[in-house]
Amino acid sequence: MKDTKAPFFVGYLGIPKGLKVFLMFVSLMLLSGFVTSSLLIGATQDDPGKAGFRFDFGRQTVTGIIQDDPYPVIYVTKGNEQIKTGQTVMLAGQGKSGAMKAVKKRAGELAEVTGIIVRRGELDMLQLLGGKRGFKPLSQEAQIPESVSLGRWRIQGEICDGKCLVGAMNPGRGLAHKACANLCLEGDIPPVFVSTKPVGGSEFMLVGDVNGKSLNKPIYDYVGQFVEMEAEIERRGDLLVVLVDPAKVSVVK
Repeated sequence: MKDTKAPFFVGYLGIPKGLKVFLMFVSLMLLSGFVTSSLLIGATQDDPGKAGFRFDFGRQTVTGIIQDDPYPVIYVTKGNEQIKTGQTVMLAGQGKSGAMKAVKKRAGELAEVTGIIVRRGELDMLQLLGGKRGFKPLSQEAQIPESVSLGRWRIQGEICDGKCLVGAMNPGRGLAHKACANLCLEGDIPPVFVSTKPVGGSEFMLVGDVNGKSLNKPIYDYVGQFVEMEAEIERRGDLLVVLVDPAKVSVVK
């Protein structure tokens, strides 16, 4: 008499022959589905381009006008192949230290700076060499470019520490990076807001408080999270600056 019973799986008896082909087929389909989903999700993300220290460029020396509010930047008046004349570049020190001490009381003066470029896409930061090797004041006053108001905007995105964002550490964004980012901000590393939509042609903005100074600690709670804010945005040289009021920031859920 022919056995018409369907195969039945019992864990301690092994897989019946009639089920092996079926299970293999299902497993392959699930694996293919996971791979396809991963590729499709990845394809929807913006490619940030190569990010990190550009040691391949070597040490870079440029001359420009120093501004220290909200964080140190240099308006380049004499550039080179990698850092163009007219560019506005954020400055940082070694490790989790900013360049605030180096540029103290030098705002509105010409200086020569030397360091290594850290770059993500269109966003540059120059990590200065230590001591006098990285910052040489020229003791000559110069006119800081005037800020141009772009008005008040409602924007969404993430507040990051600028140094890790441009590639000093990867990944340099998200909740997993929050503790590291806040340590960098404590050290006066320039914070950068990454907007979901470009403003004035850029998705990156240096962050200051409503008075154009460095950030107050209440804003640190929002670092590394997807937030929405209403804030004034200015253009300083070719760099955007967003002036943030913690009371106008909320986490997007």
